[in-house]
Amino acid sequence: MRLPWPKKPLLAIATFCVGIALPQLIPQWYNWRVFEWSTVPMVLDFQPRKMSVSPVAEELERLRPDMAPVRSPESRIVDSIGAMENFYASLLKVERQQAGAVARILHYGDSPTTADMISADVRNFLQLRFGDAGHGTFLIAKPWAWYAHRGVDVSSSGWQADPATLRQQKDGWYGLGGVSFTGHTGARSRYALKRPGHTKLTLSYFGHPEGGEVTVYAGEVEVGRLDTSMPERMAAEQTWPIPPEAQNFEIRVTRGSVRLFCLTWRKDTAGVMYDGIGLNGTWAGVLASYMNEGHWAGQLKAARPNLVIINYGTNESGYRNYVDTSYPKDMREILRRVRAAVPEASILIMSPMDRGAREAGGTIGTVPTLPQLVAVQSRLAAENGCAFFNTFQAMGGPGTMGKWYLAEPRLVNADFIHPMPSGARIVGTLLYQALMDGYNSYKLKQLRQNMAEARKRE
Repeated sequence: MRLPWPKKPLLAIATFCVGIALPQLIPQWYNWRVFEWSTVPMVLDFQPRKMSVSPVAEELERLRPDMAPVRSPESRIVDSIGAMENFYASLLKVERQQAGAVARILHYGDSPTTADMISADVRNFLQLRFGDAGHGTFLIAKPWAWYAHRGVDVSSSGWQADPATLRQQKDGWYGLGGVSFTGHTGARSRYALKRPGHTKLTLSYFGHPEGGEVTVYAGEVEVGRLDTSMPERMAAEQTWPIPPEAQNFEIRVTRGSVRLFCLTWRKDTAGVMYDGIGLNGTWAGVLASYMNEGHWAGQLKAARPNLVIINYGTNESGYRNYVDTSYPKDMREILRRVRAAVPEASILIMSPMDRGAREAGGTIGTVPTLPQLVAVQSRLAAENGCAFFNTFQAMGGPGTMGKWYLAEPRLVNADFIHPMPSGARIVGTLLYQALMDGYNSYKLKQLRQNMAEARKRE
């Protein structure tokens, strides 16, 4: 007796075949393809693989393009007037292991920075080479779910977070990190640091007549208590020594109501401190207008950075009218504020990454305004005595996010904006290499000057 064909398996096979075929035929579905017919000849090619004398050498040869990427002129920092020299000088002191030498970087950015993408990789590269001076600044709690810093875990409860982007604090006081936190008795945050060795913990807060009390713990040991009440309203900070072996910390509101800004972990060793300061959905107007100038200036002075990186533009690139009108004015105001507060610090304008957009036929191109915005940033850097790093060109220029989205594995999310960790590492590596290229050129310049002065004395 002839058995009937099983309907359910046949239906499943047909559905699978349709799922493979449709993305090949419909351009808008191209990125959902699961099979490439062009690979069939390679699959059917059963010629034996030619083995070299050394399989290890063969594999190294195959990987060589990834191991030693070609440096293009676009991947270097543009700095014709020596705007980065103050930062490079601080790095040189650290490299020479001068007592107490710290090269501190404040990296202001948007959503990738708030997740510590790019900044975490640069931090790691610099600290591996020059030494670890501490993790740096971290917010009191997570103001949004994707706030994170590599090497720090946090759990918290009882806090009201007011980021500067929402302008909910009418006084414009948001601390160094751009977020103000209000908590009442019982509010707490617990932090777990991956690396031990920190010797100082600093709490930045808002003092006022009605201020409450905060207790700080390292493990189970009480480090100190802080009464935030003051006769007048003012921003302040308190530093406590902490056991270098401690990796778990807690801050707890033990009386009344407090308003806090951020924590900073430091080490006594010479090295680099790299603060990733990201605000979700931010744009240049936030630092230019929403942050109280005097308050932010005080926070910058207390941080004493050697380099301030201004890394905005992704969100702005979606608004051509803003880029044409207000953006240059806002950027000039940011640069004026930073230079007035910390005139000794180097300033680096870092362009945004590529931002992808769907085009006709389903291809992924670049939003039209982004190249224009990058050109404006380059011009503003030159006009205001700042250095400039063209992230957009260094990573590949127009259409890069489309290539990253089609890569296996993907290097960017489906919004064509936010990189995957592997994509962020590429950009972080590019920035680190650009910083090191500039630093090495600076050391060569110093060597030549010293040799010329020695010849004069002969």
